[in-house]
Amino acid sequence: MAALYVMIPVAIIVVALAIWLLFWAIDNGQYDDLDSPAHNILFDDEDPAHKAGLAEAEHPDKPASRDEEPPRA
Repeated sequence: MAALYVMIPVAIIVVALAIWLLFWAIDNGQYDDLDSPAHNILFDDEDPAHKAGLAEAEHPDKPASRDEEPPRA
């Protein structure tokens, strides 16, 4: 029984620390963009279609120029 008097406050402190770390990570932008790094590893940096897709992702309101190839699926 005496161990519970120590273990329960320690567990509460660990949970509070985990919640604080979660909110710290969210506030610092750790979860802002989860998809781009996973997709970028699949493409060659020198591929013109990849460069056109990156340009379109950075500036979606700007129309693509005629000399660039459209991104391929």
